[in-house]
Amino acid sequence: MASTGGAEVLVASNRGPVSYDLREDGSLHARRGGGGLVSGLSAIGPDANAVWVCAALGDGDREAVRRAEGGRLPAGDTGGQQVRMLDIDADVFADAYNGIANSVLWFVHHMLYQTPLEPVFDAEFRRQWGSYQAYNQAFAEALAQEAGQDAVVVIQDYHLALAPRMLRRLRPDLRIGHFSHTPWAPPDYFRLLPDDIAAELLSGILGADHAAFLTRRWADAFVDCCHTVLGPGIPAADPASGSGGTRIGVHGLGADADFLRKRSHEPDVDERMRALREEIGGEGRKTIVRVDRTELSKNIVRGLLAYRQLLDDHPEWRERVVHVAFAYPSRQDLSVYRDYTAEVQRVADEINAAYGTAGWTPVVLHVKDDFARSLAAYRLADVALVNPIRDGMNLVAKEIPVVSDEGCVLVLSREAGAYEELGEDAVVVNPYDIGGTADALALALAMPVEERAERCKRLAEAATALPPAAWFLEQLGALGG
Repeated sequence: MASTGGAEVLVASNRGPVSYDLREDGSLHARRGGGGLVSGLSAIGPDANAVWVCAALGDGDREAVRRAEGGRLPAGDTGGQQVRMLDIDADVFADAYNGIANSVLWFVHHMLYQTPLEPVFDAEFRRQWGSYQAYNQAFAEALAQEAGQDAVVVIQDYHLALAPRMLRRLRPDLRIGHFSHTPWAPPDYFRLLPDDIAAELLSGILGADHAAFLTRRWADAFVDCCHTVLGPGIPAADPASGSGGTRIGVHGLGADADFLRKRSHEPDVDERMRALREEIGGEGRKTIVRVDRTELSKNIVRGLLAYRQLLDDHPEWRERVVHVAFAYPSRQDLSVYRDYTAEVQRVADEINAAYGTAGWTPVVLHVKDDFARSLAAYRLADVALVNPIRDGMNLVAKEIPVVSDEGCVLVLSREAGAYEELGEDAVVVNPYDIGGTADALALALAMPVEERAERCKRLAEAATALPPAAWFLEQLGALGG
């Protein structure tokens, strides 16, 4: 496919750096997003001739694309970045995003299926898979059009696992990378997928020159799947061998210390801290903090059950500790997520009803997303509970030690990607073990102040070893960009 653009660096992801709301008067309101990719892309500077390709996620986005010239969004809306947003058919997008990416690929890589009943790979699945292919093809074609000769393209995450191979066919001159932000399933679990689909996903990523992961564990699992599904020697360690030719890399995304420390001391965060202290109440009460989306893999319900076990096993902590739990609703268009969010609320209410007193609410639960309030909780935390069933990295585990005022103890699941870097100074738990997690919380609450502060200092150093800008530049460097 001939190029109509001349971009030297391209990023592709499902979600872009801006989203739009369509107001009643027909005007569009742009909201800029944050996160590692936004910070990372800014590291290459405004003169780098870079383009970000993303999907329109709602009606406001689609209207913005219709009004934009060639799908390029106004620079004033995007912070000066060149952004091309794709108006993919809404039904195709829904099938690809909810039907496949979030209801199949996410479940496989996080090992979330209740296998006696699911998954069911039937005719409806095959229809949705066709939409996933079409969605990836739309990205590949847009990237091929936007890229200049020998450009560097960095494709992000499980939504776009097929795009590297598709793009390679259209533009063999490009240097292509793919980065997986999720865990990667071990071969036995990955092979729940139909054989042809498993092979297509792996081959899709192997269309890249460089396939990268958050931890060595996930990278090794991907290679094991390639060997099991596609055959020994794929991917080849040496591209010159002619078999595969995809290099495997590990880039452990870290916390953005400068941004977090500055943002966490702004007036709105101080205001949220005062409000939280009121809710916590009681002089000298300690806090166990968690901040998560109500995503099935985050294991919020077992965290609440472990806290209840702590109150049973260690009654001396009653009225002396509060579990500050922020559980922000996620993917509420899927019924299983709505049910899970309701269960989080039910268990929290049950604990408060069973143990609460006139002057003590054991669980302070908030379900409305509020970043300033999250930062306030980070600063107040005595103990941070991060106990996912499985997680690609978990940036909360890295952010809390950076922001904590007094130094906190991190209780961390061994199944979080962050364990690879933070496990030595965390209190590590098996996320399924309620009693073990309760014991870990008790140990963390009783840890001497000096030890707590020293551990937290080392955690913060490890957590910020590869901040977003450096993380993104490492991906470009691996492609010779």
